[in-house]
Amino acid sequence: MTNDCLHIKGLTFHAFHGVNPAEAELGQKFIIDADLYLPAATRAPADDLTMTVNYTHVARAVKWRVMESKYNLIETLAEQIAADLLGGFDCAAVRVTVHKPSAPLKEIFADVSVEVYRVREDGAVNDAV
Repeated sequence: MTNDCLHIKGLTFHAFHGVNPAEAELGQKFIIDADLYLPAATRAPADDLTMTVNYTHVARAVKWRVMESKYNLIETLAEQIAADLLGGFDCAAVRVTVHKPSAPLKEIFADVSVEVYRVREDGAVNDAV
């Protein structure tokens, strides 16, 4: 089956993930990119919002996970966001990138990020949202 891809790039939050005490106390900026691979067959031709994934709901789900949880590792945060998206939306696979542009490094750098790609194990899609 061919998949279309919904991209949401640059969702930005001030949150409290990390292992250093200052990260837990002061927090820092996290930027999330989410790609949801959608079954293409019934989406665009119908021009019907109920037949696709509402990106407002996706953004809210990502925000909830980032803001309401605390993880030591951005890998864990990315994994949890991916699980939420696979479990809550009609998609065959997801790619989630968590950027931590203010990571506690002494070197000059532009970004630290981790990316996970997860495929629905059962091959089914979820029509919950």
